[in-house]
Amino acid sequence: MTYVLQNVVFPLDRDPDLLPLYVDPETWSTIADEPVRVSSRAQIGNILDRRRARIVAGRRVSFGTYFNAFPASYWQHWTAVRDVRLRIRTTGPATILVYRSTGTGARQRIDTHEVDGAAESVFDLVLDQYSDGGWIWFDIVADEKNAVFEGAEWTTEQEPARTGKASIGITTYNKPDYCIWTLLNLAEADDVLELVDRIYVVDQGDQRVDQQPEYAQVAAALGETLEILTQPNLGGSGGFARAMAETLRRPESGFVQLLDDDVRIEPESVRRSIVFGRFASVPTIVGAHMFDLLNRPKLHAWAEVVDEAPFMWRTLNQHQMPHDFSVSNLRQTAMLHSRLDADYNGWWMCLIPVEAIREVGMPLPAFIKWDDAEFCLRAGRAGFPTVSVPGVALWHVSWVGKDDSIDWQAYFHARNRIVAGLLHSPAPHGGTLIRHSRRMDLKHLMMMQYYPVALRHRALRDILTGPAHMRGNLATAMPAARALAADFPETTVYKDTGVPLRSRLGRQVFKQVRPEKLDNPTGLRLRWFTFSTLVAHWFHAPRPENVDRPEVEFGKGDAHWWRLPHYDSALVSAADGSGTNIYTRDRAKYRRMLIESVRLHRALKRRWPALSAEYRRALPELTSLEAWDRTFGGSA
Repeated sequence: MTYVLQNVVFPLDRDPDLLPLYVDPETWSTIADEPVRVSSRAQIGNILDRRRARIVAGRRVSFGTYFNAFPASYWQHWTAVRDVRLRIRTTGPATILVYRSTGTGARQRIDTHEVDGAAESVFDLVLDQYSDGGWIWFDIVADEKNAVFEGAEWTTEQEPARTGKASIGITTYNKPDYCIWTLLNLAEADDVLELVDRIYVVDQGDQRVDQQPEYAQVAAALGETLEILTQPNLGGSGGFARAMAETLRRPESGFVQLLDDDVRIEPESVRRSIVFGRFASVPTIVGAHMFDLLNRPKLHAWAEVVDEAPFMWRTLNQHQMPHDFSVSNLRQTAMLHSRLDADYNGWWMCLIPVEAIREVGMPLPAFIKWDDAEFCLRAGRAGFPTVSVPGVALWHVSWVGKDDSIDWQAYFHARNRIVAGLLHSPAPHGGTLIRHSRRMDLKHLMMMQYYPVALRHRALRDILTGPAHMRGNLATAMPAARALAADFPETTVYKDTGVPLRSRLGRQVFKQVRPEKLDNPTGLRLRWFTFSTLVAHWFHAPRPENVDRPEVEFGKGDAHWWRLPHYDSALVSAADGSGTNIYTRDRAKYRRMLIESVRLHRALKRRWPALSAEYRRALPELTSLEAWDRTFGGSA
């Protein structure tokens, strides 16, 4: 039997910005080690439909792109597939060239076919030289006449390791328009629906998906495949846990495919993730990459890991991320050809085998933040790896234009990271986690950001009470955190009204520099800066005129932790550009919070071994299906 591993596709949207991800009809050169486009020939008009494209006479089109090259190294490393067949259908005179790359990005020719008329070219490929990395792709060169690419697939005769379908779980909170768009695209993707058992929309808001005008059309198209589940807002962890629980009750479902709500999907990626999960040698969590929904050629992360010492997440090669495919294509970017192994994948899109859920349990009742990373770490320890597969991706509203480290989410950032560290950190006392957490408090205090410090301290106090608080405040922690903002004037965003707020000394402008060349203090200068600033803020009250009117103004990108502390008050642009926040030094709050930070972090360090043992003992109950069922029942 022939199994399609990957279809060659073109964008659903007729959006020129998307073309570099699917097809590369352009000439590139390299100047000073940087890829430079020297002749732009991308024409959306040459895309005839979802599977077909026109190749203009005399031009060369490469399918060595993110969505249409074949990630050979991932298939070789994580599956038993060794023989892959590439079938390409064309009409008209053309030359087809098949290439591979190495893990360092070096290109090598594999084969060449000359074709004319209606033709099908078949290339049999062996996956045996891709342990370090590498892709396979093809180019088509039209001769003296236009040619038409009629479609292509990457297939195998190898039997999959498992055959279960996937249930899709979409968690949403007042994003019905996004959900309707996702459901419409799934309804039109027959080859995806062949692999789908159920689609669960876990609606936790008051703007219901099933009350939208387009819902009747969606429901009619999807029929019994679609099920809307409503519950109070239990966050991402509560919504995805509900989708997992429902999937576990479906004998036809071998996987649950988690999807965030504020996304645009590539249906072929959904199909590929399920297929990869079926062929994986061991039950594997199949993660997707995330592109920026508002800057669609820009990829934010290739593979994400959790560093042990600070117990903090990051993306591999983070100094080269995000990557903009409109600036540097796949073939010109050596970094993208190495196989990168992930510790976890964000739950914007992630396929989880039911075997993993049955063995390691459900998510932590974390509401948001770290639920995905903690689950994947727990699953990895039990033998279920996470693979972030190239060519499997969606578009998500990115964190550009947001700063959730200083809004209500600061509580969950702090609490869930430390809880995950208590559960999984192999280092004594979490390595440098506690020191890093204390430094975060100091930076916020020096920057006159008292609200996130208050939330972080609430998180520490809750952690010290023991693991029962996590399920106890699952539905109340978020509204309580948001309500606390009323006590902190710096959380008010002053919208632009035509009469701008002004500071006494005017806007502070800094020369634009690369992130690695910022003017922040390091080494002994950093120690002296921190000590002298903490002492100054302790003893010196702000000048009255700086309290009555902000002293200076900063753009968001310039308001760094080593600049704001020099002033009594500052206007700072909101991260999303919607207005301005006013930060004012408050000596009484500063003193009280600094003492509390020292006290709480000392208590955490002193009690770390006992707390770690307590949270680890409680983990099976916290993540049990029975406990989550009681939560769902009690919140219905």
